[in-house]
Amino acid sequence: MQSQYLCDSHKKSLMTKEVSGFSKLTKSQKIDWLAQHYFQDKEQATQTLVSYWNSDEKLQQLHDEFIENTISNYYLPLGVAPNFLINNKRYTIPMAIEESSVVAAASKAAKFWATRGGFKTEILGTTKVGQVHFTYTGNAKQLQSYFSDIKPVLFSEAASITRNMEKRGGGIKDITLVNKTASISNYYQLHCTFETLDAMGANFINSCLEQFASTFENGFLKDPRFRESGDSLQIIMSILSNYVPDCLVRAEVSCPVKELSEKNIEGAMFAEKFLQAIAIAEHEPYRAVTHNKGIMNGIDAVVLATGNDFRAVEAGVHAYAARTMQYRSLTHAKIEDEIFTFWIEVPLALGTVGGLTKLHPLVRWSMELLQNPSSKELMEIVAVAGLAQNFAAVKSLITTGIQQGHMKMHLMNILNQLEAQPEEKQKTVQYFKTHTVTHSAVVDFVNSLRTA
Repeated sequence: MQSQYLCDSHKKSLMTKEVSGFSKLTKSQKIDWLAQHYFQDKEQATQTLVSYWNSDEKLQQLHDEFIENTISNYYLPLGVAPNFLINNKRYTIPMAIEESSVVAAASKAAKFWATRGGFKTEILGTTKVGQVHFTYTGNAKQLQSYFSDIKPVLFSEAASITRNMEKRGGGIKDITLVNKTASISNYYQLHCTFETLDAMGANFINSCLEQFASTFENGFLKDPRFRESGDSLQIIMSILSNYVPDCLVRAEVSCPVKELSEKNIEGAMFAEKFLQAIAIAEHEPYRAVTHNKGIMNGIDAVVLATGNDFRAVEAGVHAYAARTMQYRSLTHAKIEDEIFTFWIEVPLALGTVGGLTKLHPLVRWSMELLQNPSSKELMEIVAVAGLAQNFAAVKSLITTGIQQGHMKMHLMNILNQLEAQPEEKQKTVQYFKTHTVTHSAVVDFVNSLRTA
């Protein structure tokens, strides 16, 4: 009862902890405050954070300035998956991820397809989207007439923002007025499309949108048609969209069905089961979510390693998977004339300039490893990583099952949790080469070593 009381008392005290001017404190002062107010072992809490500081002070300062209130670095493993053959070009792909078996699975799939022609890719579009959201009370036809008049002005008054992008071949593609009053009363939007080339383009797009909003609103206020009618317009917000269904890449692999033969399953049976597995993910949302999560294991790992925004990519990809009003698989498969084909079409808004691409040393390293790709090439590489990961996962599911390979990769995590010594690790790994890995089985085996 006393320990319960102390625990409840501690929780209650935490609810009262407030701090003023936290962002103005030094990093050490922030850590001291956290340790004092939230941790039982204050020294250990502090040491944990400090142990992850970079010994290179200049590099640590760079990391500190990426975000606000930085107290330490949060590390993820950076691995590589070799043997990718993409459009007849060899790649070793960097992957930043903590999940066991992802890198191994991607590497295995890459090696499998490298001997069967490799991956083929195609960019289907690179259009990105932003919107100015506003309300308007008045005659819709009159608003459309006003938009037609001011549309050229929207382009011209954004010229100072778009000049450099246009020199490189990008810029604003189009601006349209969309009436959304059927969904929300008085709601309209300027739907704007952009080409940002090798830049992800978020800052460029948002700057353009805010200029559009200002020009559109100021023009409205000066227009005599609206002063006379008493119509009103209010800008709600201007922001890019992470839903980019026209910024699309396709990646595929194919081979004769007979080349899909495994040890215990012939090619025709493998292909049939594979197609059924994909069909299930195309029609059953409960399966599709996990199916696509596996794809994102590959995609996110490369997006993160190359300094791109994996949250934006995730949001856009999952919205695309639900574009038919039912959440479905991102990958598809077919057999025609005894040829098995497996492919993915996925929206990827990526950049190879700006953001962290020139700031983060490991991002620069990853880009050089990929031979400094353009944004289109990076789209292709990332899509291939997702397709490879999905092929490996589905292949495991329809043959040996997902746990056999995954748990063998997870074995080292279990051993580290048990603080196993090098000799214990060696003996345990050897034992489980021929035995099923489960957490309890590993615990029992290690305990048997320790009590022998």
